[in-house]
Amino acid sequence: MAPVNRRDFLKGTLSTAAVAAVLPQRPSRAANEKVMIGLMGCGGRGTQVAQMFAGRSDVQIVYVCDPDNRRSARTKQTIEKTQGKPTQVVQDFRRILDDKSVDALINATPDHWHALGTIMACQAGKDVYTEKPLSHNVWEGRKMIEAARKYKRIVQVGMQTRSAPYAKEAVEQIRSGKLGDVHAVRVFNMMQHPLMGQGSVQPVPEGFDYDLWCGPAPKLPYNPSRSWLNQWEYSCGPIPGDLIHQLDFARMLMGDKPYPGTVAHAGGVHALKDGREIPDTQFALYEYGDLTLLCESALWTPYMKKIPIFIRDNDLFPDWPFCATRIEVLGTKGFMYVGRHGGGWQLYDADNKVIDFRYGRQGDKWHQDNFIQCLRTRERPNADVEQGHYSALLCHIANISYLVGNRKLTFDPKTETFVDAPDANKHLRRTYREPWVVPDQV
Repeated sequence: MAPVNRRDFLKGTLSTAAVAAVLPQRPSRAANEKVMIGLMGCGGRGTQVAQMFAGRSDVQIVYVCDPDNRRSARTKQTIEKTQGKPTQVVQDFRRILDDKSVDALINATPDHWHALGTIMACQAGKDVYTEKPLSHNVWEGRKMIEAARKYKRIVQVGMQTRSAPYAKEAVEQIRSGKLGDVHAVRVFNMMQHPLMGQGSVQPVPEGFDYDLWCGPAPKLPYNPSRSWLNQWEYSCGPIPGDLIHQLDFARMLMGDKPYPGTVAHAGGVHALKDGREIPDTQFALYEYGDLTLLCESALWTPYMKKIPIFIRDNDLFPDWPFCATRIEVLGTKGFMYVGRHGGGWQLYDADNKVIDFRYGRQGDKWHQDNFIQCLRTRERPNADVEQGHYSALLCHIANISYLVGNRKLTFDPKTETFVDAPDANKHLRRTYREPWVVPDQV
């Protein structure tokens, strides 16, 4: 990897947070100034998010960055066409952090880079819009909260349904008592994924800094056929990576309860026997006192469909029984179907009659509005890093239950560890690859 300073990588190690604390930090933008943003990660979602920001009159994308120069070249064209202004391409995100004119970083990397990229941005005085799931493991999520609070940074997680008006109205319906007492919530994430390609180890393409791409994770032999989503080293898994939207929405509907008392996982690799280690079938049961949260997820159900775009953006509801991404809220008086990303909601009484409903719209615009507003006001955003942590934690602890033999585990909220389960606790954090180490003290 070409040598690129971030003040000599914070004088040699991220643990020297005091060095970062005294680096010059750009003051917040005034209301009439454009917010200057850099993009870290030029994949499909990163390009999409940056393009939406670039289409705003109050934002300019000043950098696009990816370890793979082929990706950043494509994204550069998209962004420049959208905003009508040039943007710079860099291969190492530390160049963005070194630029004091940059206000915020979009972190749209694979899971294994979410924590370190966000922490370094906070240390550099940048606010962050980071994609979901927040972290690669439980311990990282807590470190991200600590960094955001210590450096007084805004960290918004890309769980955009939190900003959608229909989602907030669904929460109000539950608070109003129309459903009675809610004792069960079911969350679904069912869809069809292809078999993972096997391929073979290949030479790293010219213009791709694979060492930087691996970053804090192990540097496995380069095999482009094996999706990073299907490898524990880089991912929480293809199910959690999508399920997180419904889990976070479910937590909203449940009053944002932070921690379950227990978790139990069932499932494994049942259908997609292509050499993957991460399950293609995941059922997870969480106990919150007198409320039970059940998640049902699989990657081999072609009859289950995500909510189509034409439904998300119109006055329509999904076909609920075959909606792959629905939530069901069960109360003592009523029942509610809820759909993420604009799916809307319908509320039924004890006689199975619809007594209230709202059509939905996707929350992206409102979510970005909220982020930009919080950059100016310094208020915490709708999907603050702490809420992102509690939602991602549900994915992590279900995965850990699977890794220890689908065993029921008790979780201690004070320490964010499992009770009397050392074999489970060893999965709460990872071993990092130098020099890309998440420090104990951020």
